[in-house]
Amino acid sequence: MCEDGVSDRGFYQGSGLGLVDDKGRVAIPASLRATLAANAPRPDGKDGGMVVVSVHQDAKCLIAYDQPYAATLKSQLDMAELDSGTGKRDFNVKRGAALGELVPFDGSGRFILPELLLFQAGIAQNAFFYGVFDYFEIWDPKTLVEAEGIPDAVKAAARFYCGKKGIAL
Repeated sequence: MCEDGVSDRGFYQGSGLGLVDDKGRVAIPASLRATLAANAPRPDGKDGGMVVVSVHQDAKCLIAYDQPYAATLKSQLDMAELDSGTGKRDFNVKRGAALGELVPFDGSGRFILPELLLFQAGIAQNAFFYGVFDYFEIWDPKTLVEAEGIPDAVKAAARFYCGKKGIAL
């Protein structure tokens, strides 16, 4: 924490496109990787670190974040679980968010996306990364562009990166 009580945690801002190989290996874009490494440096001082990858609660994509953010997310889910309006706990609030894995990444940002998570997000050959302050999302670009309710600027970013690589959407 900073002196004014505001967290000195970096925010995930930036975007990029990565090629997913046949083993599910992909590289986190540099802008997002720098924040990830700063938010949760390896205790041994080596390059790389760990990233939590999970299924998004409302969209057909993945979310990824540093381990320290997991406590914040859990607190938010605790409140949502109790705020169902019925007076009963809604256990599905946490069930939907719990399907995640802690995955190591190397100094170049390469990591392996677990097969189950790739399947659930419909990610095959390309992964579009988009920073959303507290976490970043990982999308199949075509799924993102076709999704309803996604801001045009986010879709334009996916189209831009795909166009640069000659990927038709």
